[in-house]
Amino acid sequence: MQTIRIAIVVAAGAAALSLGSCATISEDQCLAGAWGEVGLADGRSGYRPERLNSHAEACAKVGVVPDEAVYMAAREEGLRSYCTPANGFQVGRNGNAYEGVCPAFSEGAFVAAYQDGQLLGAAERAVSDAAGRVSSYGSRAQELDDKIEAKRRECRDETLAEEVRSLACDRVGELRAEREGTLREWRRAQDDLRWAERELQDVRWRLGSLHAF
Repeated sequence: MQTIRIAIVVAAGAAALSLGSCATISEDQCLAGAWGEVGLADGRSGYRPERLNSHAEACAKVGVVPDEAVYMAAREEGLRSYCTPANGFQVGRNGNAYEGVCPAFSEGAFVAAYQDGQLLGAAERAVSDAAGRVSSYGSRAQELDDKIEAKRRECRDETLAEEVRSLACDRVGELRAEREGTLREWRRAQDDLRWAERELQDVRWRLGSLHAF
């Protein structure tokens, strides 16, 4: 692997670099200097070696230069646990990207498992999305039922002004139309859910002999 040139920010703008949510490493981690721990964690997470540049930029504010040799050796160790078929399957299942970091001898098996995980993850998310739509449209239909009943009461309430009652009666018709549209979407979502569940069952059957999940 080629040595990564550490990009230390020396321009005036570096002093204003934020170590907040966008920083790859905290100020305390920079000062601790545990580059072996950082490299090991980055390797286990499947980060590219260029991530050290981002650490260097973050640490420049406190005048810390990463130990490249220690970091890279630890990152390589971390990659050994990342670049396994079992982990590749989970990375794909979770919808995470693969950055092409695995060595040639392990990449083939990793990518094959990663692609299988992508299939399962996509099927699982399709079921979850469809179930969410069923629930959402069902809740909306119930809300509309409540609103329709409230407007019906207003429509029949002779203590209210005629104009108010008339508007309430008109609103009942509008709410009914919206409810019908909502119920159509609810039924469509139910169809989608049944289809997605069948697809998930099929994917699970096809992958069950290859992976543990």
